[in-house]
Amino acid sequence: MSKKILFIYNANSDAGSKMLDFAHKIINPATYNCALCSLTFGSFTENKQWKAFRESLQAKGFELEFFHKDEFQEKYKSKFGHKFTFPIILVETEHDLEVLVSSEKMNTLETVEELVSSVGSIQ
Repeated sequence: MSKKILFIYNANSDAGSKMLDFAHKIINPATYNCALCSLTFGSFTENKQWKAFRESLQAKGFELEFFHKDEFQEKYKSKFGHKFTFPIILVETEHDLEVLVSSEKMNTLETVEELVSSVGSIQ
């Protein structure tokens, strides 16, 4: 099994989108449309529990890549023909991308502990 995990946010990477997302998270966080962003980052910094878990995965040899959805679509559009909804967490295998945490599942998670449990299933 691959040791590469891809985390794709439901947000674009351009400066305008980043500013709007930042404002949205502060003004009305309940309606923010990226559960992965909300669970892993506060308004200004990375969630400490998430950071510790992320670092533990890296220490175990997992390669982690984080993408905004436009970056992911650009990098993987010709390599894999899949259509995904975001946010999503994928595992890259030799020939494919496999869903580790679907956007549907991600959107039901309410705490970083639930996210850690879902991602931790790969170990």
